[in-house]
Amino acid sequence: MADSRSMPRLRRRGVPLPHRGRWLTWFAVGLLVLLLVGCLAATWAAPADPTAQSGERFAGASLSHPFGTDELGRDLFSRALYGGRLTFLIAGGATAVAMLVGTLWGMGAAFLGGLLDELLMRVADTLMAIPQILFALVFVAAFEPTPWRLALIVGVLLTPTTARMVRSTVLTELQDDYVAAAVAYGAPSHQLLLREVLPNIRGQLGVQAAINGANAILVEASLSFVGLGIQPPEATWGTLVQQGYQRMYQSMGYLLFPAALIFVTIWMLNLLADQLGGQDPRGRAA
Repeated sequence: MADSRSMPRLRRRGVPLPHRGRWLTWFAVGLLVLLLVGCLAATWAAPADPTAQSGERFAGASLSHPFGTDELGRDLFSRALYGGRLTFLIAGGATAVAMLVGTLWGMGAAFLGGLLDELLMRVADTLMAIPQILFALVFVAAFEPTPWRLALIVGVLLTPTTARMVRSTVLTELQDDYVAAAVAYGAPSHQLLLREVLPNIRGQLGVQAAINGANAILVEASLSFVGLGIQPPEATWGTLVQQGYQRMYQSMGYLLFPAALIFVTIWMLNLLADQLGGQDPRGRAA
């Protein structure tokens, strides 16, 4: 049997995106980076202390208050920047949990097969049959909704769909000629999965990560809207939407500006997922 360490790397080359696809990809990435950097740099970018109160209650948009002010006279633009930090933290943590656990879950089920595969997939099907928001409400009601707990809870909710996707993709890859060649070279199981299969599904993993990020933001906003998200005085974009909805007749911008940030971020993540899905070398659906 050949030494697996001398085995040549077997890779497929992806089909380059057309010019329009590249432009849309960079547009989505650029806007997401701009939002992320703006929120991370809130300490310097925010025009005011997000907790500082003033006498300008429900002020409209102006140069001094780009998003206006809230019921306590706090600058909404500053609160949106600081709130974006928590939103991205929760969404990023949830995506990391879902991708890590879901990838291990799906790859293990696909590679081991048999009864264990059937058991793991039935567990995934059972979890997917229950609405995510219902699971989230139960868990968040039982534990204090800190950012890291919310990230963990939302990440666990997104794991079964990730595992399903990874299993389906890995099963397809295991039938490919490059896997047969790797087996012929004597590649051990862990090397086959980590060195050959995993790099060849990175496009699908990127698509799923973008989808998970969008879903995480939506779930967090839904929890915040019913009062089970981050509690005042801290706020996420979802918290600001919930507070703005209660006071929409005093200030429509209070509701619309954070809602627009959520909409644009989810839109860009979905656009990025769509463009990454177009890079699959054999044109399979992501």
